[in-house]
Amino acid sequence: MSENIQFAVARLRRQVPTAEHRIDDALIAVSTLMTSVVTARRDTLGVPAIRGHATIQRLARVQSALVGASGDVLRVHGDLADIAQETAGLDLHECPALAAPSADRSKAAA
Repeated sequence: MSENIQFAVARLRRQVPTAEHRIDDALIAVSTLMTSVVTARRDTLGVPAIRGHATIQRLARVQSALVGASGDVLRVHGDLADIAQETAGLDLHECPALAAPSADRSKAAA
């Protein structure tokens, strides 16, 4: 396997799980925001429920888009593993177990 391919594989092995993890983080953040918005709407006296409805709908669209993005990145992950098998003969049955970039990985990459 050429050195260029080795570098590309190493880079992708770090970047793909990181992208998956960051999308999950964004989904959690938007879900938490959704909870706060709905709770505030419910608990604020004198404000009609319709007042925050458009905001809640927007957040729901954001959540849906993030779920779609997550699925697409997972499919990209699978596609890249297939390409690695076909192109470089790599046997990538096991991808990194943790998508979260750890302190040890960050230091190793620097």
